[in-house]
Amino acid sequence: MDFIDLTPFRCPLALVKVKLALKALQEGEELCISLSDTGSRQDVPRFLKKVGYDFSELTNDEDILTLKIRRLG
Repeated sequence: MDFIDLTPFRCPLALVKVKLALKALQEGEELCISLSDTGSRQDVPRFLKKVGYDFSELTNDEDILTLKIRRLG
């Protein structure tokens, strides 16, 4: 599983970086990302739901949201 720390980035750059990383994922592979920007914390999960990625929250506190994303077939 790859990990990308996106906490230094604000939306929309964080979302763009997630989209690029997802393009490289093969079926069944997982990606872990961390977000801190308020906009990114809302937009990234919304995007993942919209395009049908399987994801879960590993942490979600006042500072950081960490997601584990899995590419389905």
